[in-house]
Amino acid sequence: MSDYLTRERNLTLLTDYYEFTMINGYFHAGIQEKVAVFDVFFRRVPEDGGFAIFAGLQQVIEYINSLSFTEEDIDYFRRKGCFSEEFFDFLRNFKFCCDVWSIREGTPIFPNEPIITVRGPLQQVQMVETMLLVTFNFETLIATKASRLIRAAQGRTIVEFGSRRAQGYDGAMLGARAAYIAGCAGTACTISDRMMGVPASGTMAHSWVQAFESEYEAFKAYAETYPDNCCLLVDTYNVLKSGVPNAIRVFNEVVLPRGFRPKSIRLDSGDLAYLSKKARKMLDDAGFSDVKIMASNSLDEYIIRDLLLQGAALDSFGVGENLITSKNEPVFGGVYKLVAIENAKGELEPKIKLSETAEKITTPGFKELYRFYGRENGKALADYIVLAGEEVDDTKPLTIFDPKDVWKKKTLTNFRAEKLQVQVFSKGVQCYTSPSLEEIRAYCAAQMETLWDEVKRFEYPHTYYVDLSPKLWETKQRLMEEMNDQ
Repeated sequence: MSDYLTRERNLTLLTDYYEFTMINGYFHAGIQEKVAVFDVFFRRVPEDGGFAIFAGLQQVIEYINSLSFTEEDIDYFRRKGCFSEEFFDFLRNFKFCCDVWSIREGTPIFPNEPIITVRGPLQQVQMVETMLLVTFNFETLIATKASRLIRAAQGRTIVEFGSRRAQGYDGAMLGARAAYIAGCAGTACTISDRMMGVPASGTMAHSWVQAFESEYEAFKAYAETYPDNCCLLVDTYNVLKSGVPNAIRVFNEVVLPRGFRPKSIRLDSGDLAYLSKKARKMLDDAGFSDVKIMASNSLDEYIIRDLLLQGAALDSFGVGENLITSKNEPVFGGVYKLVAIENAKGELEPKIKLSETAEKITTPGFKELYRFYGRENGKALADYIVLAGEEVDDTKPLTIFDPKDVWKKKTLTNFRAEKLQVQVFSKGVQCYTSPSLEEIRAYCAAQMETLWDEVKRFEYPHTYYVDLSPKLWETKQRLMEEMNDQ
């Protein structure tokens, strides 16, 4: 069920062309076998939020497991006229042999910490850049947006409705998956259910109502077909004058006599706060206080929040284009950067990228990432990045400091340290058992409970601490000074 990405198609060439020109150049320079380390990370949370939700690891695993080059691929490169025979041999005999570590899907993540780390021969770690980023960036973007909607709904149901407005087929399918991980109840996208297990549901469109002689006849026909799951769209003509009255009539004449209770009505236009309150009273007065009211129509987290502040009598929301495209901010800025490379002694030497823009200066070295939790309340206190092999002792107090404003310090006590990255591939062989989609979703919900409410605010959220160990901080400062002196 899970191999959607690789079924009947090979995505090995879903790369930026420069990845192959560089690989060919590495052969020419004789450094193709040098061991290098790359990190996937991001610099800021979309919409100035307090955190993001990581999604997409399963698709990364599927992609890596299917990496291979056909003779047709090799012929394509040969026709380009700029690649060597040694490069063609590399493609023909290709076998992925890198080590990969990753944070688990569904984990809240923060800027400038390693999410996915790849270590292996330079020729291979370079090649996977584009696919790792397109997967990480999109699914994490949609999961993050879905999380915002879930919080705005305050316990009410959110269903992903965006297939028809998605940025292409993959956007519709993988977006539904990411939204489900973050807490959406399901999707309107059938293939996401069939291929990935995201629960799909749906009832009717306005065209169903228009196809019959009257709204009443349309509702009656639907109720006769689905008496045990009768959900009626009541805004094709006039919500309060005909839609809700016709729904109540059909509930009484068709659904109840068959021994069922009607499920819901849906509003897709108009003043949703006003109409829902009026519809709620009409349903209650008719003895249908258990019938839910769902709203759709270009919703986002801000509209949902405002509707609830206005006392809207809504139980669930269908969210389309604003979720599946993350319309308010449709780009997640994940990057893939070299952080260490093998030197003449065979040791991994930290590397840094400098920039006049401070936010673009990378954190060098092969690293590990920890999250600290309070032992008493289980809340996430800070993330802590160390050089690989550094020990983190959570049995005694630990003083952490802001990497930019180093005078800002905090001493943690009574905390638990958990390493966030797990090894996914060892020398090219998968060594991680992927959880089911339901397990990832449950894990995400549990992880959300570890965040303080202040971090979850939409406006001006509390800045979560992501700190460096003294050794890593000193390494970064030293490299910045050395590079500036060149």
